Amino acid sequence: MTPPPLPTRIPVLLYHAVMADPPDWIAEFTVSPREFASQLDAIVASGRTAITVGALAAHFATGAPLPPRPVVLTFDDGFADLAGPTGEALASRGLPSTAYLTTGAITPGRPCLLPPAPMMTLAQAPRLEQYGMEVGGHTVTHPQLDTLAPRALRRELRESKAVLEDVLGHEVVHLAYPHGYNSPAVRRAAAAAGYTSAVAVRHALSSRTDEIYRIARLILRRSHTVADVEQWMEGRGAKAAPYPDSLPTVGWRMYRRARALLRGPEFAG
Repeated sequence: MTPPPLPTRIPVLLYHAVMADPPDWIAEFTVSPREFASQLDAIVASGRTAITVGALAAHFATGAPLPPRPVVLTFDDGFADLAGPTGEALASRGLPSTAYLTTGAITPGRPCLLPPAPMMTLAQAPRLEQYGMEVGGHTVTHPQLDTLAPRALRRELRESKAVLEDVLGHEVVHLAYPHGYNSPAVRRAAAAAGYTSAVAVRHALSSRTDEIYRIARLILRRSHTVADVEQWMEGRGAKAAPYPDSLPTVGWRMYRRARALLRGPEFAG
């Protein structure tokens, strides 16, 4: 007999591209359209209720109630499929989600650290909301935020927010750190820039006591299967946040900061 699900564990899934033939640099974090459809069907079959990051953040901030078994689907960067077949697949199953857009990557002619790939356009951002997606910021150029000087950090956070607000016509208050890289200083800067929540990666389950400025997500790789998703829907298969940064995480951050002093801002990937 299968043990009952662990009610305090909340899967927050992190997707990137959904395509059959991705560029090499994003292939590891790409799911094929067929596999994506199977994973969405598994989520629906699990009986979990899909909510946005905004709903989860409201619980952290004010104690707003959550459904008994919530799940959150998020999408980073703004690949071309998001404003087409991926959005349609979500809408057809009644699954709200949250999309975090890198404004430099979806605005032709703007500088961006992301390598070339098929991307949606900034003008398509309102279409995401028609599919039931909440739109959040994912910086301008996709840098390693925890290696930036304060002025550059503020620009990345505030400019992307302002650009998205201009095209959507309303406030944008949710942020995703590129590749999950953050620090206490980055989290403070996110709050100062007007974001009310931020998601990291951590490859862990979230929980009802997670941290609002580094919500844990489970990153989907091409090697993950429906069985992995089913396990996460049961609240199993990964540790649960919150938990402190490990020594290797702190050491890796220090190394990247030192490297950035020599090389300048680098792609978070």
